[in-house]
Amino acid sequence: MDNALPASLALLPAGLCDLLPPEAETEARAVETVMAVFAAHGYARVRPPLLEFEDSLLGGSGAALAEQSFRVMDPDSHRMMAFRADITPQIARIATTRLTNAARPLRLSYAGQCIRTRSLQREGERQVPQVGIELIGHDSAAADAEVMLVGVEALVAIGLDRLSLDLTLPALAPVLVAAAATGENARLLARALDRKDAAQVAALGGAAAPMLTDLLLAAGPADQALAALAAADLPAAMRPLADRLTQVVALLRARAPGLKITIDPVEFRGFRYHTGVTFTVFSPGFGEELGRGGRYVCGDAEPATGLTLFADSVLRAAPIPAARQTVFLPVGADGAALRAAGYATVAALAAVDSIASEARRLGCTHAMIDGQLSVLKEI
Repeated sequence: MDNALPASLALLPAGLCDLLPPEAETEARAVETVMAVFAAHGYARVRPPLLEFEDSLLGGSGAALAEQSFRVMDPDSHRMMAFRADITPQIARIATTRLTNAARPLRLSYAGQCIRTRSLQREGERQVPQVGIELIGHDSAAADAEVMLVGVEALVAIGLDRLSLDLTLPALAPVLVAAAATGENARLLARALDRKDAAQVAALGGAAAPMLTDLLLAAGPADQALAALAAADLPAAMRPLADRLTQVVALLRARAPGLKITIDPVEFRGFRYHTGVTFTVFSPGFGEELGRGGRYVCGDAEPATGLTLFADSVLRAAPIPAARQTVFLPVGADGAALRAAGYATVAALAAVDSIASEARRLGCTHAMIDGQLSVLKEI
Protein backbone atom coordinates (compact mmCIF):
# COMPACT_ATOMS: atom_id res chain seq x y z
CA MET A 1 0.00 0.00 0.00
CA ASP A 2 1.36 3.43 -0.93
CA ASN A 3 0.89 5.73 2.06
CA ALA A 4 3.03 8.54 0.66
CA LEU A 5 1.57 12.02 1.02
CA PRO A 6 2.05 14.75 -1.58
CA ALA A 7 5.66 15.98 -1.75
CA SER A 8 4.46 19.53 -1.09
CA LEU A 9 3.64 18.55 2.50
CA ALA A 10 7.34 17.87 3.14
CA LEU A 11 8.30 21.40 2.14
CA LEU A 12 9.54 23.43 5.12
CA PRO A 13 10.33 27.13 5.46
CA ALA A 14 13.83 28.19 4.48
CA GLY A 15 16.38 27.44 7.19
CA LEU A 16 14.26 24.76 8.88
CA CYS A 17 14.64 21.00 8.47
CA ASP A 18 13.65 17.65 9.90
CA LEU A 19 16.38 15.77 11.75
CA LEU A 20 16.00 12.09 10.93
CA PRO A 21 17.57 8.85 12.18
CA PRO A 22 20.34 8.40 13.04
CA GLU A 23 21.28 12.10 13.22
CA ALA A 24 18.52 12.98 15.69
CA GLU A 25 19.70 10.36 18.16
CA THR A 26 23.34 11.33 17.60
CA GLU A 27 22.52 14.92 18.49
CA ALA A 28 20.55 13.93 21.58
CA ARG A 29 23.31 11.65 22.86
CA ALA A 30 25.97 14.31 22.26
CA VAL A 31 23.92 16.94 24.08
CA GLU A 32 23.45 14.67 27.08
CA THR A 33 27.18 13.85 27.14
CA VAL A 34 27.98 17.55 27.22
CA MET A 35 25.34 18.21 29.87
CA ALA A 36 26.77 15.40 32.02
CA VAL A 37 30.17 17.13 31.98
CA PHE A 38 28.54 20.41 32.97
CA ALA A 39 26.67 18.69 35.82
CA ALA A 40 29.89 17.09 37.05
CA HIS A 41 31.31 20.59 37.53
CA GLY A 42 28.31 21.73 39.57
CA TYR A 43 26.26 23.44 36.86
CA ALA A 44 22.58 22.92 37.62
CA ARG A 45 20.25 22.50 34.65
CA VAL A 46 17.42 24.91 33.92
CA ARG A 47 14.86 24.87 31.10
CA PRO A 48 13.51 28.28 30.05
CA PRO A 49 10.50 28.43 27.70
CA LEU A 50 10.81 28.67 23.93
CA LEU A 51 9.02 32.02 23.83
CA GLU A 52 8.36 34.81 26.31
CA PHE A 53 6.75 38.20 26.45
CA GLU A 54 8.65 40.51 24.15
CA ASP A 55 9.45 43.15 26.75
CA SER A 56 11.18 40.66 29.07
CA LEU A 57 12.93 38.51 26.45
CA LEU A 58 14.28 41.47 24.49
CA GLY A 59 15.12 43.69 27.45
CA GLY A 60 18.62 44.22 28.82
CA SER A 61 21.22 42.10 27.01
CA GLY A 62 18.41 40.57 24.95
CA ALA A 63 17.94 43.87 23.11
CA ALA A 64 20.89 42.96 20.89
CA LEU A 65 18.83 40.06 19.53
CA ALA A 66 15.67 42.00 18.69
CA GLU A 67 16.26 41.90 14.92
CA GLN A 68 16.74 38.13 15.06
CA SER A 69 13.54 37.38 16.96
CA PHE A 70 10.22 36.15 15.57
CA ARG A 71 7.22 37.78 17.22
CA VAL A 72 3.65 36.58 17.72
CA MET A 73 0.68 37.83 19.71
CA ASP A 74 -0.44 35.86 22.75
CA PRO A 75 -4.15 35.09 22.16
CA ASP A 76 -4.71 34.96 25.93
CA SER A 77 -3.14 38.21 27.16
CA HIS A 78 -3.00 40.00 23.77
CA ARG A 79 0.59 40.93 24.55
CA MET A 80 3.38 40.48 22.03
CA MET A 81 5.66 37.49 22.56
CA ALA A 82 8.96 36.56 20.93
CA PHE A 83 10.69 33.29 20.21
CA ARG A 84 14.15 33.14 21.71
CA ALA A 85 17.07 33.65 19.33
CA ASP A 86 19.56 32.90 22.10
CA ILE A 87 19.18 31.34 25.53
CA THR A 88 21.72 33.40 27.51
CA PRO A 89 19.37 36.38 28.11
CA GLN A 90 16.79 33.95 29.51
CA ILE A 91 19.34 32.59 31.97
CA ALA A 92 20.05 36.16 33.06
CA ARG A 93 16.34 36.70 33.66
CA ILE A 94 16.06 33.52 35.72
CA ALA A 95 19.13 34.41 37.77
CA THR A 96 17.89 37.90 38.58
CA THR A 97 14.27 36.94 39.33
CA ARG A 98 13.52 33.32 40.23
CA LEU A 99 17.01 32.66 41.63
CA THR A 100 17.86 36.11 42.95
CA ASN A 101 18.32 34.71 46.48
CA ALA A 102 20.34 31.64 45.43
CA ALA A 103 23.91 31.44 46.68
CA ARG A 104 26.57 33.00 44.46
CA PRO A 105 28.47 32.16 42.42
CA LEU A 106 25.49 30.61 40.64
CA ARG A 107 26.30 27.89 38.10
CA LEU A 108 23.57 27.07 35.59
CA SER A 109 23.45 24.94 32.44
CA TYR A 110 20.92 24.64 29.63
CA ALA A 111 20.13 22.88 26.36
CA GLY A 112 17.44 23.82 23.89
CA GLN A 113 16.41 25.05 20.46
CA CYS A 114 16.50 28.65 19.26
CA ILE A 115 14.76 30.15 16.26
CA ARG A 116 16.01 33.15 14.27
CA THR A 117 14.57 35.34 11.55
CA ARG A 118 17.65 34.75 9.42
CA SER A 119 20.66 32.46 9.51
CA LEU A 120 23.99 33.55 10.99
CA GLN A 121 25.74 30.46 9.62
CA ARG A 122 26.83 29.42 6.17
CA GLU A 123 24.56 26.35 6.19
CA GLY A 124 21.50 28.58 6.38
CA GLU A 125 19.90 27.13 9.51
CA ARG A 126 17.43 29.32 11.35
CA GLN A 127 16.58 26.74 14.03
CA VAL A 128 19.73 26.14 16.03
CA PRO A 129 20.30 23.90 19.06
CA GLN A 130 22.29 25.48 21.87
CA VAL A 131 24.02 23.96 24.88
CA GLY A 132 25.74 26.10 27.45
CA ILE A 133 26.69 27.22 30.92
CA GLU A 134 26.58 30.48 32.84
CA LEU A 135 28.62 31.37 35.93
CA ILE A 136 26.92 34.30 37.64
CA GLY A 137 27.98 36.45 40.56
CA HIS A 138 31.78 36.29 40.47
CA ASP A 139 34.08 38.63 38.56
CA SER A 140 37.51 37.01 38.33
CA ALA A 141 40.01 35.48 35.95
CA ALA A 142 39.35 32.15 37.67
CA ALA A 143 35.67 32.31 36.69
CA ASP A 144 36.53 33.21 33.10
CA ALA A 145 38.99 30.34 32.83
CA GLU A 146 36.63 27.84 34.47
CA VAL A 147 33.91 28.37 31.88
CA MET A 148 36.39 27.96 29.02
CA LEU A 149 37.97 24.82 30.48
CA VAL A 150 34.64 23.15 31.29
CA GLY A 151 33.56 23.81 27.72
CA VAL A 152 36.76 22.27 26.36
CA GLU A 153 36.30 19.22 28.60
CA ALA A 154 32.74 18.76 27.34
CA LEU A 155 33.88 18.85 23.71
CA VAL A 156 36.67 16.39 24.40
CA ALA A 157 34.06 14.05 25.91
CA ILE A 158 32.33 13.77 22.53
CA GLY A 159 35.55 13.14 20.65
CA LEU A 160 36.89 16.59 19.76
CA ASP A 161 40.42 16.41 21.16
CA ARG A 162 41.99 19.08 18.91
CA LEU A 163 40.63 22.43 20.05
CA SER A 164 41.71 26.03 20.15
CA LEU A 165 40.46 29.12 21.96
CA ASP A 166 40.54 32.54 20.31
CA LEU A 167 40.38 35.21 23.01
CA THR A 168 39.57 38.88 22.60
CA LEU A 169 38.45 42.04 24.39
CA PRO A 170 35.43 43.40 22.45
CA ALA A 171 35.15 46.46 24.71
CA LEU A 172 38.66 47.58 23.72
CA ALA A 173 38.30 48.49 20.03
CA PRO A 174 35.33 50.89 20.43
CA VAL A 175 37.18 52.81 23.16
CA LEU A 176 40.35 53.05 21.06
CA VAL A 177 38.36 54.20 18.03
CA ALA A 178 36.51 56.86 20.04
CA ALA A 179 39.83 58.20 21.36
CA ALA A 180 41.42 58.27 17.91
CA ALA A 181 38.69 59.67 15.65
CA THR A 182 35.26 61.27 15.55
CA GLY A 183 32.25 61.32 13.25
CA GLU A 184 32.61 59.63 9.88
CA ASN A 185 36.31 58.95 10.45
CA ALA A 186 35.46 56.96 13.58
CA ARG A 187 32.97 54.86 11.63
CA LEU A 188 35.49 54.20 8.87
CA LEU A 189 38.23 53.38 11.38
CA ALA A 190 35.99 50.87 13.16
CA ARG A 191 35.17 49.33 9.79
CA ALA A 192 38.86 49.10 8.92
CA LEU A 193 39.63 47.34 12.22
CA ASP A 194 36.75 44.97 11.63
CA ARG A 195 38.04 44.15 8.14
CA LYS A 196 41.66 43.85 9.33
CA ASP A 197 42.70 46.56 6.87
CA ALA A 198 46.04 47.72 8.29
CA ALA A 199 46.58 50.34 5.58
CA GLN A 200 43.25 52.04 6.32
CA VAL A 201 43.87 51.86 10.06
CA ALA A 202 47.22 53.59 9.56
CA ALA A 203 45.56 56.27 7.40
CA LEU A 204 42.63 56.96 9.70
CA GLY A 205 44.09 56.37 13.15
CA GLY A 206 45.85 59.70 13.59
CA ALA A 207 48.27 59.74 16.51
CA ALA A 208 46.96 56.36 17.65
CA ALA A 209 47.63 54.72 14.27
CA PRO A 210 50.93 53.04 15.28
CA MET A 211 49.36 51.47 18.39
CA LEU A 212 46.22 50.41 16.54
CA THR A 213 48.27 48.91 13.72
CA ASP A 214 50.51 47.05 16.16
CA LEU A 215 47.48 45.58 17.95
CA LEU A 216 45.83 44.66 14.67
CA LEU A 217 48.94 42.89 13.38
CA ALA A 218 49.54 41.16 16.73
CA ALA A 219 46.53 38.88 16.24
CA GLY A 220 47.66 35.27 16.45
CA PRO A 221 49.59 33.26 19.05
CA ALA A 222 48.83 34.42 22.59
CA ASP A 223 52.33 35.54 23.52
CA GLN A 224 52.75 38.04 20.68
CA ALA A 225 49.32 39.54 21.32
CA LEU A 226 49.92 39.84 25.06
CA ALA A 227 53.26 41.52 24.38
CA ALA A 228 51.59 44.04 22.07
CA LEU A 229 48.92 44.79 24.69
CA ALA A 230 51.56 45.21 27.39
CA ALA A 231 53.48 47.70 25.21
CA ALA A 232 50.41 49.64 24.07
CA ASP A 233 49.53 53.02 25.58
CA LEU A 234 46.01 51.98 26.45
CA PRO A 235 43.44 54.26 28.10
CA ALA A 236 43.54 53.79 31.87
CA ALA A 237 40.10 52.18 31.92
CA MET A 238 41.25 49.49 29.47
CA ARG A 239 44.46 48.43 31.23
CA PRO A 240 42.60 46.19 33.77
CA LEU A 241 40.97 44.36 30.85
CA ALA A 242 44.35 43.66 29.27
CA ASP A 243 45.70 42.50 32.63
CA ARG A 244 42.68 40.21 33.08
CA LEU A 245 43.38 38.65 29.69
CA THR A 246 46.96 37.91 30.77
CA GLN A 247 45.70 36.26 33.95
CA VAL A 248 43.20 34.12 32.06
CA VAL A 249 45.85 32.88 29.65
CA ALA A 250 48.09 31.93 32.57
CA LEU A 251 45.30 29.93 34.20
CA LEU A 252 44.43 28.17 30.95
CA ARG A 253 48.03 27.16 30.40
CA ALA A 254 48.36 25.88 33.95
CA ARG A 255 45.26 23.68 33.64
CA ALA A 256 45.45 22.72 29.96
CA PRO A 257 49.05 23.11 28.77
CA GLY A 258 48.33 21.49 25.40
CA LEU A 259 45.44 23.81 24.52
CA LYS A 260 46.07 26.13 21.58
CA ILE A 261 45.36 29.75 22.52
CA THR A 262 45.23 32.69 20.12
CA ILE A 263 44.32 36.32 20.77
CA ASP A 264 42.87 39.02 18.53
CA PRO A 265 43.21 42.25 20.57
CA VAL A 266 40.90 44.38 18.43
CA GLU A 267 38.21 41.87 17.37
CA PHE A 268 34.72 42.93 18.41
CA ARG A 269 32.30 41.55 15.81
CA GLY A 270 29.45 39.44 17.21
CA PHE A 271 30.08 40.18 20.90
CA ARG A 272 27.45 42.86 21.24
CA TYR A 273 26.61 42.49 24.93
CA HIS A 274 29.98 41.28 26.23
CA THR A 275 32.08 43.51 28.45
CA GLY A 276 35.29 41.64 29.31
CA VAL A 277 37.35 38.69 28.15
CA THR A 278 35.48 36.77 25.45
CA PHE A 279 36.38 33.69 23.47
CA THR A 280 35.48 31.55 20.49
CA VAL A 281 36.06 27.79 20.33
CA PHE A 282 37.42 26.23 17.15
CA SER A 283 38.62 22.84 15.98
CA PRO A 284 41.69 23.21 13.73
CA GLY A 285 40.84 22.28 10.16
CA PHE A 286 37.12 22.94 10.69
CA GLY A 287 36.01 26.36 9.55
CA GLU A 288 32.95 26.89 11.75
CA GLU A 289 32.78 28.22 15.28
CA LEU A 290 31.95 25.48 17.78
CA GLY A 291 30.91 27.94 20.44
CA ARG A 292 31.56 31.31 21.95
CA GLY A 293 31.17 33.10 25.21
CA GLY A 294 32.67 35.52 27.68
CA ARG A 295 32.00 38.08 30.34
CA TYR A 296 28.86 40.20 30.44
CA VAL A 297 26.61 41.98 32.93
CA CYS A 298 23.69 39.91 34.19
CA GLY A 299 20.64 42.03 34.95
CA ASP A 300 21.52 45.53 36.07
CA ALA A 301 24.97 45.02 37.54
CA GLU A 302 25.75 41.40 38.44
CA PRO A 303 28.98 40.05 36.90
CA ALA A 304 28.66 36.91 34.81
CA THR A 305 30.47 34.83 32.24
CA GLY A 306 29.24 31.99 30.09
CA LEU A 307 29.62 29.73 27.09
CA THR A 308 27.22 28.70 24.33
CA LEU A 309 28.07 25.67 22.20
CA PHE A 310 26.44 25.42 18.77
CA ALA A 311 25.37 21.78 18.73
CA ASP A 312 24.89 21.54 14.97
CA SER A 313 28.41 22.82 14.27
CA VAL A 314 29.85 20.63 17.03
CA LEU A 315 28.29 17.53 15.48
CA ARG A 316 29.64 18.39 12.04
CA ALA A 317 33.14 18.63 13.53
CA ALA A 318 32.94 15.62 15.85
CA PRO A 319 33.88 12.08 14.82
CA ILE A 320 30.95 10.03 13.54
CA PRO A 321 29.91 7.81 16.48
CA ALA A 322 29.60 4.08 16.11
CA ALA A 323 26.13 2.96 15.12
CA ARG A 324 23.96 1.66 17.93
CA GLN A 325 23.89 -2.14 18.06
CA THR A 326 20.30 -3.26 17.54
CA VAL A 327 18.99 -6.79 18.13
CA PHE A 328 15.89 -8.22 16.46
CA LEU A 329 13.88 -10.37 18.87
CA PRO A 330 11.46 -13.05 17.68
CA VAL A 331 8.01 -13.25 19.23
CA GLY A 332 8.17 -14.10 22.93
CA ALA A 333 11.93 -13.41 23.40
CA ASP A 334 12.96 -11.39 26.45
CA GLY A 335 15.42 -8.61 25.68
CA ALA A 336 15.87 -7.20 29.19
CA ALA A 337 19.40 -8.57 29.58
CA LEU A 338 20.40 -7.27 26.17
CA ARG A 339 19.11 -3.80 26.92
CA ALA A 340 20.96 -3.84 30.24
CA ALA A 341 24.11 -4.71 28.30
CA GLY A 342 23.69 -1.64 26.09
CA TYR A 343 21.91 -3.07 23.05
CA ALA A 344 18.71 -1.71 21.61
CA THR A 345 16.06 -4.33 20.90
CA VAL A 346 13.39 -4.48 18.21
CA ALA A 347 10.66 -6.97 19.06
CA ALA A 348 8.73 -8.85 16.39
CA LEU A 349 5.02 -8.14 16.55
CA ALA A 350 4.15 -11.33 14.67
CA ALA A 351 5.88 -14.53 13.63
CA VAL A 352 8.13 -14.24 10.54
CA ASP A 353 9.41 -16.84 8.07
CA SER A 354 13.07 -15.76 8.43
CA ILE A 355 14.32 -14.00 11.52
CA ALA A 356 17.56 -13.00 9.79
CA SER A 357 15.80 -11.54 6.75
CA GLU A 358 13.35 -9.59 8.87
CA ALA A 359 16.19 -8.30 11.05
CA ARG A 360 18.09 -7.07 8.01
CA ARG A 361 14.95 -5.47 6.55
CA LEU A 362 14.50 -3.47 9.76
CA GLY A 363 18.14 -2.39 9.84
CA CYS A 364 19.17 -4.45 12.87
CA THR A 365 22.81 -5.39 13.41
CA HIS A 366 22.04 -8.57 15.40
CA ALA A 367 19.24 -11.11 15.77
CA MET A 368 18.25 -13.60 18.46
CA ILE A 369 18.11 -16.96 16.66
CA ASP A 370 17.42 -20.21 18.50
CA GLY A 371 18.14 -18.44 21.78
CA GLN A 372 21.57 -17.23 20.62
CA LEU A 373 22.69 -13.69 19.84
CA SER A 374 23.95 -13.67 16.26
CA VAL A 375 25.70 -10.93 14.29
CA LEU A 376 23.81 -10.59 11.03
CA LYS A 377 26.86 -10.43 8.79
CA GLU A 378 27.93 -13.81 10.15
CA ILE A 379 24.59 -15.54 9.52
